[in-house]
Amino acid sequence: MPPVFGLWPNFSTFQPFNFSTLSGFSPHAARLEPHAESLTFSLHTAYYFCIYSYLRELNVTIIVTLRSQKQNKEILLTLFREPRTVFRLNNVAMLISESDSGLLRRRLNYFVHKGKLLNPRRGIYAKPGYEKEELACLLYSPSYISLQYVLRRSGVIFQYGTAITPVSYLNRSVEIDGIAISYRKIKGTALVNTSGIIRQINHVNIATPERAFLDLLYLENEYHFDNLASLDTKEVSRLLPLYQSKELSKRVRLLFENA
Repeated sequence: MPPVFGLWPNFSTFQPFNFSTLSGFSPHAARLEPHAESLTFSLHTAYYFCIYSYLRELNVTIIVTLRSQKQNKEILLTLFREPRTVFRLNNVAMLISESDSGLLRRRLNYFVHKGKLLNPRRGIYAKPGYEKEELACLLYSPSYISLQYVLRRSGVIFQYGTAITPVSYLNRSVEIDGIAISYRKIKGTALVNTSGIIRQINHVNIATPERAFLDLLYLENEYHFDNLASLDTKEVSRLLPLYQSKELSKRVRLLFENA
C-alpha cells in the first residue's frame, strides 16, 4: 500500500517487546518470549495500519469536501449569471443538470442558511434583491401581470396602490416579504392568448396598457379610468375579439365615446 501523506513506519527501528516484564501478571507471559520479535512486528503493523486507514479516510473526506465546495460554487455562479432572479427547484435542476432533487434541495437550503440565497416561499429560491414581478409570475402559472398595476404605471388610472395584480387561473391574495400580490381569475381562452402580453428576458409576463385595460373592464362591470387618452384605440380594437364578449365590446365603445 502506498503511504498516506508520506507517513509509513520504518520497521527496522522496532525493538522487540520484553514479555518478561509481564511475568508478575501472568505465569504464561514467559512462553511468549521466543516470539517477541514477530509479535512486536505484528502489533506495530496493526497499529500503523489503523493510522493508515484513518489517514486514508481523512484524505477521502477532504477530497469529497473540496469537490462539494467546488460544486456549490458552480451552482451559485450559474444562478447569478442568469437574468432571472427567482427559481423553482426544477428550474435550478435543469440549469445545472442535477437529477437528485434531494441533494439539490439540501445545497440550496445551505445557501439560504448562509445568506447567499433567499427562500421566499416553499420550493422557491431567489437571489437577494429579487424582482417582485418575477415572483408574482412564478408563484402561480400561467399568469401575467395586468390590471391596476399596469394601468397605474402607464397613467391610465391615478389611484395609489402598491399591490401587484396578475391575472391567472384562480382568485388569491398573498403577501410575501411585504409584497402584496392579488391574483384575479380570468377565463382560460383569454389567459393563454399571448396577444398584448410582453415576455421579458427575466421571464416576467406583463400586459400592455391596452390589454390590462380590457382585462380590468372584462372583470369589472364598472370602473373609473382617469386617462383613456393614453391608450391606443386601434390596439384596443385589435385585442377585443380574444374575449369573445359582445357586452365588453359595447362597454368599450361607450367609454371611448364619452371620454
